[in-house]
Amino acid sequence: MTQSPGPASVDPTAEQVANDLAAVVGRLLRRLRSSSSESLLTPTQRSVLARIEDGGPATTAALARAEFVRPQSMRLTLGALEEQGLVERAPDPEDGRKSVMSITDTGRTTLLAVRAAKRNWLAEAIAAELDGAERRTVAEATALLDRLVGS
Repeated sequence: MTQSPGPASVDPTAEQVANDLAAVVGRLLRRLRSSSSESLLTPTQRSVLARIEDGGPATTAALARAEFVRPQSMRLTLGALEEQGLVERAPDPEDGRKSVMSITDTGRTTLLAVRAAKRNWLAEAIAAELDGAERRTVAEATALLDRLVGS
């Protein structure tokens, strides 16, 4: 990560900020993923389960395209989720030869627990590492990041 400029320094370039931000966000995402490692879900399984919850029932092929994997790999992932009772298969209402996968109540509960573990880790880290002024700064930065992502 590049050094932050001192008070008398010039403003950092957009490229410097982008590089630093990408590095920090990457580390944050890895820490968030590891915070719920007690879960029985792999990162791929969590991603697919979240995609089904957010996007609704989907075919194996559609999920494979969305996750940038081969349909064979998606079938394995969905099989593991189905075996755990986190998703269920039903005939595709538009094409009875296909099936669609939907999240179950157990899947929703599991996903909520994984998300809660991530939020709890982050809240505990913020409480332990940052004082009030620093938390305000992070809150302000979060609003700016939200604006960037929304554009």
